[in-house]
Amino acid sequence: MTRIGQAVILLHAGDREEARNRLRELWTEIGEDGDGLHRCTLAHYLADAQDDPADELSWDLRALTAADGLREGAGPGVRDEPHPAVRGFYPSLHLSLAADYAKLQRPAEARVHLARARAAAGVLPDDGWARGIRTAITRLEHRLTAPPDPPPGPFPSQHP
Repeated sequence: MTRIGQAVILLHAGDREEARNRLRELWTEIGEDGDGLHRCTLAHYLADAQDDPADELSWDLRALTAADGLREGAGPGVRDEPHPAVRGFYPSLHLSLAADYAKLQRPAEARVHLARARAAAGVLPDDGWARGIRTAITRLEHRLTAPPDPPPGPFPSQHP
């Protein structure tokens, strides 16, 4: 997690290429069968380091898959729920997926994940990070429900 954090510092400092390279090296190191929490965190940040929205979506889907793999409870009478270590990640994971789908002009899928983000946000504490997630959910909801911009009108005639 320390090495992931170091790469994320580079990402937040604007060095996307170096961050992406380091995060990819870590992904190769831990592999598809590595620790689920590490894979979830790593894929989530790898998505943020992508330039192509389709690549971003692919990594965010990997992050969600890794989180979903961390379940607690199994067997009769036991609720199958997200592991406490990732329960608070779901609002951000679904918000990221909603934003990815919105960028890719897929509003129906964006709305599905936005609704999931909103539903999952109830587990978040009342702190700055959680308020930021809730604000981003609301902002994207408004963007997805706003009527499309009207097409541009004709150019005004150019009279001297």
